[in-house]
Amino acid sequence: MRQAPSASAARRAAADPVKGLLHRHRDLCERAVDPLEIAAGLEAHGVTDRTAARFRHRDVFSLAEEMYARVPRDGDTPARPDEAPTPPPRTAGVLLALLPGVLCAATVAVLHLTEGRPRLIAAAVGLLAVTLALGAALRRGPLSASTRTTSTWTCWLVGYALLGDGLLRNAVTGGPDSLPDGTADGPWPVTVAPVLALALSYAPAVGCAHLFAAGARRKLSSSRGLADFSASVRPLLLGTFALYLGALAALLALTGAVLGEPAAPPQTLTLGALLLLARLLTVHGHAHASTLVLTTTATAEAAALATLFAGRLPGCGFLTAPVEALVAVCGPAGVPAAACGIGAVTLLIHASRRLTRASAHASTEQTR
Repeated sequence: MRQAPSASAARRAAADPVKGLLHRHRDLCERAVDPLEIAAGLEAHGVTDRTAARFRHRDVFSLAEEMYARVPRDGDTPARPDEAPTPPPRTAGVLLALLPGVLCAATVAVLHLTEGRPRLIAAAVGLLAVTLALGAALRRGPLSASTRTTSTWTCWLVGYALLGDGLLRNAVTGGPDSLPDGTADGPWPVTVAPVLALALSYAPAVGCAHLFAAGARRKLSSSRGLADFSASVRPLLLGTFALYLGALAALLALTGAVLGEPAAPPQTLTLGALLLLARLLTVHGHAHASTLVLTTTATAEAAALATLFAGRLPGCGFLTAPVEALVAVCGPAGVPAAACGIGAVTLLIHASRRLTRASAHASTEQTR
C-alpha cells in the first residue's frame, strides 16, 4: 500500500529539517554572496539561535553556512568585495565631508567683516551654500541613506541652536523688541559658535560612522552566534558614539574661543548626539524611530517658546510657570538641553538594541 504523501513529506522533513527552511528562504540563499548575508537575513525573519537548535545547529551562523553550501552556484562567481579589508574613504568622500564645515566657517568669517545689507546677503548666500554642501555630502559616504527622510525638524533644531536661546531669554523678560542683528551681544543674541562646531563635526561624524560600519562587519565575520555578535558590537557602538562627542566637545571649545562666544556645551553636545544617532539609525534601516524622536524634540522646543507667548494672554499666566522655573534653575540653555538630552538617551537605548543586530548590517555598503 502506497504511503500517504503527507506522511512521506513529514518523514523527509524529519530526516532533513533544513530542507524546508531552505525552500522558504530560497530567494535569500540564491542572492547571498556569503553565509553572513544569509545569517543576517534569517535573523531579520525572526530566526534565532534557539530556533537554529531545532534544525540541529548550534547557532544561526552555522545554519546559514549549511544553507549557503547547499545552494548550487557557478564556480566563477566573483568574490564579495566585503571579504577584503574595508578601505578608507575615498578622497572625494573626505572632501565632501569637510565641505559643510569649511563653507560654514567661511560664512562666519564674512559675517564678522560686514554690516547692514551686505551682512544679510552674505548670511543668505552662506546658508544656501552650507545647505547644498550638506545635502551633497549626505548623498554619499557612510551617512548616506536610501530612505528618503524630511529635514524639516533637523533644520528647526539647528535654527534653535542659533537663535533659540536669545529668543527664549527675551520672551521671559517680555520681549523681543527687535530682530536679531547677527551679533552675540545684541538685544536678540545669536550664538554662532555651536552651529559652526556642529558643521565642523560632520567630518568626524562620517569617520565615526565608517569605523562603526567596518567594525560591525568584522564582528559579523568573526562571531559564532547572534548573541555573541550583539555583545561584541555594543561596545563598538558606544565607543564610536563617545569618540564623536569628544570631537564635538573639542570643536565647541575651539569655536567658542575663536569667536569669543559662550560655547554652550550642554545643549550643543546633546543636539550633536541626537543628530548622529538619528542618522545612524536611518542609515541602517530604522528611520521611523529617528523621525519620531526628532519631531518630538523639535515640538518640545517650539512648545516651550509658545507657552511663554501664550502666557501673556489674559488668564493664561500659569502656562509660563514650567518654562520659567526651568530657566530660573538652568538658564535658557536648559530647555534645549533637556529636550535634546531626553531624545538622545531615547535613541541611544533604541540604537543599542537595533544596531547590534546582524540584520542591521546585512546590506550596508562599506564604502561609497
